[in-house]
Formats: sequence, structure tokens, C-alpha cells
Amino acid sequence: MNIPIAGAAVTKFGEHWTKTLLDLTTEVSQEAMKDAAVSAKAIDAVFVGNMLSGTLQRQEHLGAAVASALGINRSAFKVEGACASGGLAVHLAIQSLLAGTYETVLVVGVEKMTDFPPEEISSYLMRAGSEEERVAGLTFPALYALLAKAHMQEFGTTREHMAYVAVKNHYHASLNSKAQFPFEVSIEKVLNSSKVTDPFTLLDSSPITDGAAALVLTTKKSLKKVSIIASAVATDTIAISDRASLTELAATKNAAKKAFTQAGIAHKDVDIMEVHDCFTIAEILAMEDLGFCAKGEGGAFIASGATKLGGKKPVNTSGGLKACGHPVGATGVKQLVEINDQLLGRGGKKQVEKAKVGLTQNIGGTGATAVVHVLKI
Repeated sequence: MNIPIAGAAVTKFGEHWTKTLLDLTTEVSQEAMKDAAVSAKAIDAVFVGNMLSGTLQRQEHLGAAVASALGINRSAFKVEGACASGGLAVHLAIQSLLAGTYETVLVVGVEKMTDFPPEEISSYLMRAGSEEERVAGLTFPALYALLAKAHMQEFGTTREHMAYVAVKNHYHASLNSKAQFPFEVSIEKVLNSSKVTDPFTLLDSSPITDGAAALVLTTKKSLKKVSIIASAVATDTIAISDRASLTELAATKNAAKKAFTQAGIAHKDVDIMEVHDCFTIAEILAMEDLGFCAKGEGGAFIASGATKLGGKKPVNTSGGLKACGHPVGATGVKQLVEINDQLLGRGGKKQVEKAKVGLTQNIGGTGATAVVHVLKI
């Protein structure tokens, strides 16, 4: 597999009170097409990753709405997979290119969430959980807290290990002008921030965010040098109570195995990653399930500094979901935009030197869906 990224763009993540969902999509799509040096006429199809437009914007026909706003009257699709909607949109766009159905496509991830009360958003997001979990009154903070508690009990993972994830990612976000929270925090501030659900505090949790990200992918010759060399999806049970283990996300392990095989690379070849840190435990699980450290050692691996800028495997240089922000439909696309820019040397203050291979991991729900991509220059 070798799918060139011709153009990439991301909006500022945060609160966009004066912009609509279509404003954000149009803005980022035009920027990505400009980066690719193509016009709307060159786009054969549009793939839109989004979870909540039907609920929040009362627009279920989002693919056609976005294409209409851009003046693209060809093929358009909305792709939904909870918080993995963006990654799935990229995956399906790639399949269409590999099949020869299209030559040049636009992938947009978008979500507009901050116009609504947080408790409403939390309820809507829980539609990505199982019926049994909803009836029990669980939310995603609570579900990930159960995973965290199991990991702490089995492996001795500490609150400090999880807090370090937030500290690192806020440091990276402080170097990112597009981040929602571009400021640093301390271990003590994370531990002492408002309790969300034991063991998480507010600063262990990703925020509610508006934002959009876009990619132009093509099978034509591109002046850009970055290509997607693997795209893999795996699924697991939607309810965590049906799983054999609460200390791993099996879908991540399975998607990663497929992606490494597709790409023909080893873990030592990966220079940079963007992973799904919706809660701090999620990044610890990601390091283990992707295979960059042994099971149970993720907390210590991250706390060692290995995943910080300057470390051997920088992770979430954008600030991750935790500090860059988490507009759920956009996150999976933003991850690829960040890796693309890093490999092209466009990382600015957060640039990873000599990065040649990058990996992204995008999760839907509590791991019912996992999408892993590998990019190379």
C-alpha cells in the first residue's frame, strides 16, 4: 500500500462560537486543497468523519451537505464510528483509492460540540456504549475508570503514572498554536484538580471541543513525499463486560498487528506516534497494546520520558486528545495531519528531528473499534 497525502490541514481546536459545523468543514477543506494545489473540480469523492451531526446540528445528510458547501457534486459519504469516525473515514477513503473507484479524494473529520451543556454531550457520547452500560448509568469517564482500576490492581500502575501522561501532553500542546489548552500543568495540579470519577480528575480527561481536520489523498503522482503505507481496522465487543480482559484493548492489538504486517516495518522503525488518549489510562494502554512496551509497563514507560519530545518514541506531539482537544469526528484525521506535518518538517516548535515513520491509533468507544495507520516519508 502506498497512498500519497497531497494536502493536509487542521483548524484551531477549541470553542468556535461564531462558526457553524459547515464553516469549520469548508475552512479546513479549502486549506487542505490549497496545500495539495488542487481545486474542488479535482476531488472525485468526499468522506466526512462525524459522530453527532444528526443530534447536535440536526443534519444526518452530512456528506452531501459538506460536498454542496464545497461545490463538489460527485460522490460524498458520512462515516460514523463514534470517536473513531475520523480514522474510519480515512480507512474507507483509502479502500476506494486502492479499488480504483476514485483517484483523488478529500477526507474531512469534524465535530461542533461546545454549543451544548457538558451533561448533554456526555449523554450523547454514551450512545457509543452498550445498552447495558447505559441502563446501568455508566458514562465513558466511568468505563475508562474501570479499565484504570483493573490496570492499577493487576500491575501496580499509579495515579502519578497517569498524571504524567497529562503533564507530557500539555507540554506538547504548549508548543502547538492549534491546541485547545496550550499550557503546561504539573503532576500536583493534575492530581489535585476536580474529581471526575475515581481515579480520574478533570486533568486526566479530554475536553469537549469544536474543530475540523482534512486530508487530500490521491493515487496520482504528488509533489508531497508522505504516504500512508498501512491502514487497519479491528473491532471488539461493544460492552467491556463481555471481554476476557479489562487491562487491554484487544482491537488495538489486532489492528496494530495487521498494520505492521501491511507496512512491512518493526516497532524500532517508528519515530513518532499520535494515539487516542481520551483519558490518561488510554495512552498507557496504547503503548502496551501497540507493542512498544510489555503489558503492565506502560505507565513507567511514559514516566521515563521515552514518549516526550526528545525521547526515543515521542507520542502525541500535538498535545493529544487531552490537551490539543477532542472534537470526536475530527480526532482520527487530525492525528494523520500531525504525523504528516512532522514527517514533512512542518512541526514548528514541536518538531521531532529526523522523523521518517509515524503511526496513529484512533479508538471508538472503549475499544470496540480501533484504527491504526502507518505513514512514511
